[in-house]
Amino acid sequence: MALLMSDSLSNIILIGMAGSGKSTIGPLLALALSRNFIDTDTLIEKMEQSPLQDIIDTQGPMGFRRIEEEVLLALDLRHHVIATGGSSIYSHAGMTHLKKQGLVVFLDVDFDVLESRVCNLDSRGLVKLPEQGFADLFSERLPLYGKYADIRIACADLSEAQICEKIIQVLGER
Repeated sequence: MALLMSDSLSNIILIGMAGSGKSTIGPLLALALSRNFIDTDTLIEKMEQSPLQDIIDTQGPMGFRRIEEEVLLALDLRHHVIATGGSSIYSHAGMTHLKKQGLVVFLDVDFDVLESRVCNLDSRGLVKLPEQGFADLFSERLPLYGKYADIRIACADLSEAQICEKIIQVLGER
């Protein structure tokens, strides 16, 4: 299937909460569409030469967000699937930049499912304030994911393959 995406909007950018499957779905989607895959969290770790949690611990949540924004703004890619960190939506400049290069797909996963997948809050590299719980973070981020999403994929009860198929189907309709 040939997707009719202009060259300027040739990327597929995945956004969503930690545990939504961006880093899992991204490579599968890239393979299905014969595209390259990149994960911005991996780029941050390479740039800082440190795991995400260590960066958050040493730089703080706001320091991490500045680094993340720098990485997002430096991206200049075509024909990629890009998995972003869950906190990427805090950077209006970064998200605006990404939207100029592709379509933003929100992997919408129910809170209960996310909570069961994300049990290592203090070591996962989750960008949050010390007093924030996972439910607070979910409530804070959900409207931002909706704000930046061009496409929203309801992932409830779908396998990884079905999520990829749904994304490809929706892209083909655009």
